[in-house]
Amino acid sequence: MIPIPLKPPYRFIAFDVETANRNAHSICQVGLACVDDWGQIDTFSLLVDPDEAFSDFNTDLHGIDAATVRGQPQFPAVIAAIAPLMAQQPIVQHSSFDQRAVAAACGWHGLDVPALHWVDSVTIARRAWPEFKGNGGHGLGHLKTALSLQFQHHDAGEDARAAAQVVLCAEEKTGRSFVEILAKQGAKSPRVFHSAATYYEPFE
Repeated sequence: MIPIPLKPPYRFIAFDVETANRNAHSICQVGLACVDDWGQIDTFSLLVDPDEAFSDFNTDLHGIDAATVRGQPQFPAVIAAIAPLMAQQPIVQHSSFDQRAVAAACGWHGLDVPALHWVDSVTIARRAWPEFKGNGGHGLGHLKTALSLQFQHHDAGEDARAAAQVVLCAEEKTGRSFVEILAKQGAKSPRVFHSAATYYEPFE
């Protein structure tokens, strides 16, 4: 069993992956940034052996290669360790790639895809800072500069933390929770995620 040194409950978890090559299922690192009711962020990252060749392009981006992941757990063990924690609250991703990568890796390994509630921090950023459209955009690279964030891009733990910070900055700017920022008028909210002090009804 892979030890996960995190202490729930959390209000939301930001999640990021890095891949070994162009295949979405070739996850070689996962990162979680867990945000509690008081804005404290607990960050955890884990290397994953994708049992696949690394492309030079991907290694140049994140610095991970076959030697780096030698002896590390493979995806089935990693998802078994983190899915129970992730299922307890919304999972923030910056764009939809991370959700697609998890689904692809589960399919590749013949696993059921965990039932997770995914939230896109790109959408949150677009609603909080509409002025960035056509003026740098809402990718982490531009948001790092625009919001004065400190993180190392293309490290799963660091990128997850950055996505969490984007959500917190958006909440501070708008004075609204991320659920309220994302809420669609008239949308139903059948699932309620809660932690020790606050309750959030996710949008659909």
